[in-house]
Parts: sequence; C-alpha cells; structure tokens
Amino acid sequence: MSFIPKILVIAGSDSGGGAGIQADIKTITYFKAYAMTAVTAITAQNTMGVQSIYPLPKKTVIDQIQSVLNDLSPDVIKIGMLADIEIINYISKNISNFKIVLDPV
Repeated sequence: MSFIPKILVIAGSDSGGGAGIQADIKTITYFKAYAMTAVTAITAQNTMGVQSIYPLPKKTVIDQIQSVLNDLSPDVIKIGMLADIEIINYISKNISNFKIVLDPV
C-alpha cells in the first residue's frame, strides 16, 4: 500500500480559482496527495484583482481546523491568507508539531 500525504490548507477562497484554497487543492491533487481545508475568508476576485474580502468568523475557522486535527491527522499544514490576529494566535499555539508551509499573503 502506498503512502498518500494528507495536507491541510488554511487559507482564503479565491472565486477566480487562481489562488487560495482553489489553487492549493489543484496543486495537492496534481501531486496525488489528499487535500483538506479550513477556509479563513471568502473573496470576490479574478485575474484583474480582488474586489472584496469577507473574513469568516474566528470560531468557524477554528472549528474547521480542530475538526480536521481531531480526526484526519495531516502530514503537512499549508498556511495562506489569515484574516484575523486571533486565528493567527490560535494556529501558532496549536500546530507547532506539524510540518508547515507558510505562504503569507
């Protein structure tokens, strides 16, 4: 049986599909890994720019992360857009024992 890496992406959603969660899922799938997500914000964006950003409530983001961590045990956590200092603090205290890829926005 082959090893399939599980990757949790904590990032914003890009409606245009060129960045954020959508781009990360495409990349993870290309490399035959398993993508899990915690969406931090929803954006309206396209190739011309970002028209609006709606940060999701802190509790919702933390619940998504905790749900994955409690069951699916990611091998790597990829961090993108974090829209709230409390989410940043939560992440820094709760994922230090994982391999992390940080892609600051």
